[in-house]
Amino acid sequence: MTWAPLLRLKEALGPQAELVIVGGAVRDELLGRPHADWDLATRMLPQTVMERARAAGLKVIPTGLQHGTVTVILEDRPVEVTTFRSDGDYLDGRRPESVRLGVDLAEDLSRRDFTINAMALPVGGGDLVDPFGGRTDLTARVIRAVGDPLQRFAEDGLRPLRACRFASQLGFEVAPATVEAIPFRLEVARKVSVERVFTELDKLLGGAEPERGLGLLADTGLLDLWLPELRPMIGCGQNRHHRHDVWNHTLAVLRGVPADSGLRWAALLHDAGKPGVRSSGPDGEVHFHGHEARSLELAEAILDRLKASHALRRDVAALIRHHGTHPTEAWSDAACRRFLRRLAEDGLHLTRWATFRLADQRGKGLELDARLAAHEVLTARLAALALSGPPLSVSDLALDGKALLALADRPGGPWLGELQRHLLEVVIDDPDLNSPETLTRLVRQRFEEGRR
Repeated sequence: MTWAPLLRLKEALGPQAELVIVGGAVRDELLGRPHADWDLATRMLPQTVMERARAAGLKVIPTGLQHGTVTVILEDRPVEVTTFRSDGDYLDGRRPESVRLGVDLAEDLSRRDFTINAMALPVGGGDLVDPFGGRTDLTARVIRAVGDPLQRFAEDGLRPLRACRFASQLGFEVAPATVEAIPFRLEVARKVSVERVFTELDKLLGGAEPERGLGLLADTGLLDLWLPELRPMIGCGQNRHHRHDVWNHTLAVLRGVPADSGLRWAALLHDAGKPGVRSSGPDGEVHFHGHEARSLELAEAILDRLKASHALRRDVAALIRHHGTHPTEAWSDAACRRFLRRLAEDGLHLTRWATFRLADQRGKGLELDARLAAHEVLTARLAALALSGPPLSVSDLALDGKALLALADRPGGPWLGELQRHLLEVVIDDPDLNSPETLTRLVRQRFEEGRR
């Protein structure tokens, strides 16, 4: 959205409104980063904002009058406008029990979480309002609580996690005093709903430096609060196929996949089961037999607990389920097609699997050139086979269920599914057999054998 609608709103409210942009939009404007939301604040009371905006022909929704907030629709997008306020006591670790409207802008900014989010930019021009040194911290690339971090984190248990999320998204350091306050406020953080926790973790994983945010989670105790299953990964040594322990390998894989929610969560959880299955053979070699199944089990439990969407759970499960599959040059074309069928059954596109596998291989940190060359050869081979359009499911058979019933001249039953699966195995071995004539001959031959 451009500035024009904001200027229209300012004109509607009048010069006494003192309309300013606040929060993350100011931070991102100063950093030159794109942002989706504009949050506005004003000296004017919400009822007056509503009256004047409606008089100017704008749609207004009273979304949070008790907290001084109304929503104005500008260019078909909702923009919150909140009256300058101070907050009362926080008892639930999330929201104030009461608010006081009519304070000045500096007091309003003093209740915000971090200095880089406690600045205001007047709509229509004027100097940046920055009472807590947010612009200096932006330049220094530092995340610092406004005032006393113990007080800020006592007010809202989500703020410690937001500090870690901003560190990941912006690549900033968190000020020492701000980091040191987090372990003392874990009980407040525990009160935050899992839905809000998931949203912040998802944004953290989608950041430019997710390893920075995860490191803060581990160092402050937040990891144990919301992702305790991951703690054993830290310092869990691996074998000669890996340069890093499980945790640092995981961070390397995270860095190696695109900022896609499913890929990032899969990267975080794909080896979560390794510590629980770690063993040593007679020769001292470390093994992780069955870690894929254990990792899948943990991932499903974690994402269920965090109330992630079913679509994300399915995506992550498919990536983890197949991340341990390593096709080799020795595989036959039929074996490759069966692998493509398994991917298709899980709704996992070959390119997505290959992207994840490449990051996993790179994350091992050893023999990189040879691994990359082999990966490219195998991926190209699988892609060529997929491009040829081989039959990968019973719906790809040249004879559908209705045709098979007619051939058999018998009612449906379990035999039909068994026959379809048999035919699919046949045509996966040799796709040239997938024609109505050939399948008809094979079906009749199978029926004849069954009568003997």
